[in-house]
Amino acid sequence: MTTELIAYVGEFIGTALLILLGNGVVANVLLAQTKGHGSGLIVIAFAWAIAVFTAVFITAPLSGAHLNPAVTLGLALVGKFSWALVPGYFLAQVLGAYLGQVLVVLAYRDHYGATEDSGLILATCSTDPAIPNNLSNTLTEAIGTFVLVFAVLYITGPKFGENAGSLGALDALPVALVVLGIGLSLGGPTGYAINPARDLGPRIAHATLPLRHKGDNNWSYAWIPVVGPLLGAAVAAGLWHLVPVAL
Repeated sequence: MTTELIAYVGEFIGTALLILLGNGVVANVLLAQTKGHGSGLIVIAFAWAIAVFTAVFITAPLSGAHLNPAVTLGLALVGKFSWALVPGYFLAQVLGAYLGQVLVVLAYRDHYGATEDSGLILATCSTDPAIPNNLSNTLTEAIGTFVLVFAVLYITGPKFGENAGSLGALDALPVALVVLGIGLSLGGPTGYAINPARDLGPRIAHATLPLRHKGDNNWSYAWIPVVGPLLGAAVAAGLWHLVPVAL
């Protein structure tokens, strides 16, 4: 396979792992009759951090382990990543997120069947605001993603193959800790998507999979966890240009 194809496969696999472990913990906390039912935000935030660590550690040598269109955009905007690879990364990330959600549904198949609350079922797939307010929710997602991407821009090594923008395997831990901090500090208003693929791919899975008690897909909200993170990434890249680190 070519270097580019290997990178796309890496992003696909890595994002699938990210969602499998990340939305897997949400399913464990929210769905009926699970061992972790009702264990709360702290458990979710820690497991999401471990999901990031695992996915980044495994796929960093393959693709640079972006696993997030906002990260890919931020790296491209500061010249650390080739714009030619951006569309392929975006597609691989969304498709990987879809697969990851399919695996979550398979793992918790019986518990989805035992859960009658359609809102909880949707929450295991995609994010939803605690208080719906388009402006506030978009701002929250932008702020959370700004923190993530700004940190990543200082963590990333200068090269991935012939292209810039690699999160090396040893950088998996600091990225995971940043995600943990975002979840604990900024996760309350919107559930901290901070990743367009993380929300869009599983929301499409919710729409297409035969979940017995599922309800509406809440497409009216779906643009916020896409637009908000991309805006946050753009702001992070702009600020990085003002105070860049020498690489």
